[in-house]
Amino acid sequence: MQRLGRILLVIIVVIVCSVKPCLSQIIEKAPPSPVIVTTVPIDTVNREVEIVDVVLSGFKRTKPYIIQREVPFKKGEHIFSHDLTNKLNLCKQQVMNTSLFVDVDINTIKLDTTHYIIDIQVKERWYLFPIPYFKIVSRNFNTWWVEENHSLDRIEYGLKFMQNNFTGRNDNLNMWFISGYTQQFSLRYDNPNIDKSLKSGINLGFGIRRNRELNYVVDSNKQRFFRQPDRFLTNEHYFDFTYTYRPAIRTRHYFRASYSSLGINDTVIKLNPRYFGTNNTRVRFVDLGYSLSYTNLDYIPYPLKGFSGDVGLTKRFGHYSNFWQLNARVNYVKKVFPSTFLQLQGVGAVRVPFDQPYITSGLMGSSNFYMRGLEYYVVEGTAGGVARATLKNELLSFNLHNPIRSKTHDKIPLRVFLKTYGDVGYSYSRNNNFSRLNNQLLKTWGIGVDIVTFYDIVLRFEYSLNQLGDKGLFFHNQNDW
Repeated sequence: MQRLGRILLVIIVVIVCSVKPCLSQIIEKAPPSPVIVTTVPIDTVNREVEIVDVVLSGFKRTKPYIIQREVPFKKGEHIFSHDLTNKLNLCKQQVMNTSLFVDVDINTIKLDTTHYIIDIQVKERWYLFPIPYFKIVSRNFNTWWVEENHSLDRIEYGLKFMQNNFTGRNDNLNMWFISGYTQQFSLRYDNPNIDKSLKSGINLGFGIRRNRELNYVVDSNKQRFFRQPDRFLTNEHYFDFTYTYRPAIRTRHYFRASYSSLGINDTVIKLNPRYFGTNNTRVRFVDLGYSLSYTNLDYIPYPLKGFSGDVGLTKRFGHYSNFWQLNARVNYVKKVFPSTFLQLQGVGAVRVPFDQPYITSGLMGSSNFYMRGLEYYVVEGTAGGVARATLKNELLSFNLHNPIRSKTHDKIPLRVFLKTYGDVGYSYSRNNNFSRLNNQLLKTWGIGVDIVTFYDIVLRFEYSLNQLGDKGLFFHNQNDW
């Protein structure tokens, strides 16, 4: 625990000392939340007021009706003055959660005691990203750095062309040319607003990929890999299509269909006869799925208030791969003190029949289904779940003035949170001959620091412990689930 204290003390001291004295000339106080609205004083008398007009400004590429879809005000609408502030905050929350803007500024212009103009000013993100691609393919940063000795063989690199907000309708066109660990090409188009009512959307893509290495088995909760430098062990091509329906702001329905053809080298079958559950070296399958999601969070990348949840059902059809899967996820965050927040999360999945081949037996250990403190372990299974509790306190909140002149990126927001947490999980497997973590209750706990900045970047430093006696400092560069 002394080492733990020293680590956290160093992190906090470095943050505080390097920010406040050294950057005092370029720091300004930031609002307590990215979705809090600053307004003119509103009458304390709960009178009915009229929204005379809703004015949008600051957008160039984005179609105005895409913004208006998220605005809970209409010209000529009557509302009680006590409800106005809440609807203003809701307006900013929904516009920010489109991920189209780096900042949204909403103000009320008071004409008289009963007439207001809503002024919405947005700052658009950079939408075109023809940038080099570099990615660690390991399950997480710690596995790559410690267990895999930060090997460059487990790096993917290439060119990722991303044109977000392609036609101004919050649609995205992505094209990837990737080499390194995985050689792949993919093309994807996503348009959530294909009809006049802005309720229907589509997402479609296809791709090909191949690898010289693959994970062929899990032994003692550790992945084992086989590599052939002179030949490809896997080759796959796929196509998928998703129709989305958004009848209201917070609810979405997804109907998905996909086709995949996956082939492997016959050496893999010799190493693990259960890899496909058959002697065949190629499987083809079709997935049909439906999922429902509900999102009512103040800021999706790092929520401090609200609830979100989703549930999905998938059916796979194939000669050698056939199952039903039910999965669900929830996320609830509540303020318990002025700068302290409680976050409760849960994720679970059930796949039947329980006797599955190796390729469809994965469960705990992926980037969106893991326990903090068990990053080094993989726990296979066909049924299981994880529950998390996190108590976090906002330590610092400030804006840095961008030294590079920019109309849309003049400020760099930074927020720092200190947190403590505990996780519990369980994974059931019928075939657990080489696992010590299956079919039992798992527990982890720890403390950490989160850093949140613009472009939805979340950096998490966590010192975690588990029931096996393992402990260590872990790093993640994305938000929990």
